[in-house]
Amino acid sequence: MNELIIIEKPYSSFSEEIKRIRTNIKFSSVDENTKVIMTTSSFPGEGKSFITSNLGAAFAINNEKVLIIDCDLRKGKQNKIFNVTCDEGEGFSNLLIDKDWEKNYHKYIKKTKVKNLDIIPTGPYPSNPSELLATKKCKSIIDKLKEEYDMVILDCPPVLGLDDSLVVSTYVDLILLVVKHKDTKLESVAKSKKSLENVGAKRIYAVLNQIDSKDNSYYYSGYYTSEEKK
Repeated sequence: MNELIIIEKPYSSFSEEIKRIRTNIKFSSVDENTKVIMTTSSFPGEGKSFITSNLGAAFAINNEKVLIIDCDLRKGKQNKIFNVTCDEGEGFSNLLIDKDWEKNYHKYIKKTKVKNLDIIPTGPYPSNPSELLATKKCKSIIDKLKEEYDMVILDCPPVLGLDDSLVVSTYVDLILLVVKHKDTKLESVAKSKKSLENVGAKRIYAVLNQIDSKDNSYYYSGYYTSEEKK
């Protein structure tokens, strides 16, 4: 099944909910300069990459220039969702170790069939993903790319049990924590939120995913929380 529901079925319940999330982000950002968003979840299988790709497309069809960076250096899938071919040396993991990245970074950016939407696929899985993401170079790359795009969305690994997303969360303006309906336990969500807050994250939103819609054969994102701040 094509996971870009917002493109294939633009008037479906799911697509309307994704557009609502896009609108909520825009309204929440009136007094904030939101250009970099991180998506994550508590555990694998909660739909974070699915939400990332459709949200990116939602911004793109709204005439915004969007870049999705697959920061899941353990199990990235954005290249599969967008059907983008990534050569062995042309992923985000390669960019993170490129000594001349400031000169070469454009070669890692891949066009998609969605107008205004580019991606940087994850690339080969490294043995030290957390260490690569924690480098000053990683932050510098993201800062550079946000100068060229209206919105940069980072698809990151689950929070619990890994340090990757906690590291990346310090580089972003807003965090979307994807929660699987009737599956993710509240205590897991609270633990993920607390872990992110412990490293300084403040703008954390939850997206309730995979609510079974009676008028749609697919699942959709059905809830978007108010902003969480202390």
